Amino acid sequence: MPPPPRRPRPADIAVIGAGPTGLAVALMLVRQGRRVMVHERFATPRPVGAGFLLQPTGLHVLDGLGLTPQVEALGQPIDHIFGREARRGRVVLDIRYSDLKRPRQAIGIHRASMFDILYRACVEAGVDFETDREIVAADAGRLIDSGGRRSAAPFNLVIDASGARSAVAAGMGVERRDLDWGALWTTVPWPGPPFDPTALEQVYLGASRMLGVLPCGVLPDAPGAPLATFFWSLKTEIWADWHALGLDPWKEHCLHLWPELTPVMDAITDREQMTLASYGHQTLARPVGDRLAVVGDAAHSTSPQLGQGVNMGLLDALALAEALKQHRDLPAALNAYARARRWHVRLYQALSLGFTPFYQADGRLLPWVRDHLLGKVARLPFAPRLLAATVAGVLLDPRSSEGG
Repeated sequence: MPPPPRRPRPADIAVIGAGPTGLAVALMLVRQGRRVMVHERFATPRPVGAGFLLQPTGLHVLDGLGLTPQVEALGQPIDHIFGREARRGRVVLDIRYSDLKRPRQAIGIHRASMFDILYRACVEAGVDFETDREIVAADAGRLIDSGGRRSAAPFNLVIDASGARSAVAAGMGVERRDLDWGALWTTVPWPGPPFDPTALEQVYLGASRMLGVLPCGVLPDAPGAPLATFFWSLKTEIWADWHALGLDPWKEHCLHLWPELTPVMDAITDREQMTLASYGHQTLARPVGDRLAVVGDAAHSTSPQLGQGVNMGLLDALALAEALKQHRDLPAALNAYARARRWHVRLYQALSLGFTPFYQADGRLLPWVRDHLLGKVARLPFAPRLLAATVAGVLLDPRSSEGG
């Protein structure tokens, strides 16, 4: 989709990155009457990735934007997350959104659909776009691109939403810890029964193999063709070995672990259909600077095990927009944004770092604990609500403090 024509009056806020977080914060701020320009490194703004879960927290943000009906039209409601051990079929994960204190389903949606909804809303609201320019630094409101060119005039505020490998955040001293485990992702036609269209289903072989199927709704230009995202975890260091091995042995292994995957495997005919995603863990101690706010994965990235990434970015966008609305003084607004997100971000960064090794790790101890002890703990009276709240993102519920 080509970017809209530039408007003659200059923007006073620059947003770096046209992902869900960048588009959401741009939309919020232009609706406040501000002049906003999104800077995107691609020649044409476009989505990157497959399907993901919009948790109740992310849906809360979209409620405020009036976009939830469009998301519901393209996405797939998800009632629960279900996981079993491959060898014996033991259920080790069964989390239901109906166990929440304020029950609300999640929605599985493809990134292309989420992008289409947000991008169209931004264009309609009057957000400007500058494309084919990679921004690598911000200095007192001025943008610096990969060619060393600086903005002629400073912006009142720069918002970095450029993702987990943000050069701007790296310049602020964030330390990224690359995680050993990543995942191969692809999108396939919905495989049908026996897969549950209202569940994210997973199968585990110890903690060294994790396979999953997520219903992710439909694309805007194909409303009658439901999709699923399939993922397979692996160590990023063996990616080259996997690629050299060929598809057939890998498919046989997948079917050995999960025989019902036959229609999924039949849809994968080329290794290039599978995209390797590598992950890192990083948290900016303070996601603000001189005329600068950092949001989303640029400020805090981690493993996707808890399914919080896009949702945390949307919450950042809302917190920043609310802070700018409530405080006329920019430093006061930036400080308010940092305070509003501090503890919720730190809690989920810690939870993700703690939980991930039970699902992605070498060795036998942690998966044994997961399969034999955590499953029993999950059946205690208090556990279902606590587990649902953890996955839904509502521990230290941010909806009560960020415009909700």
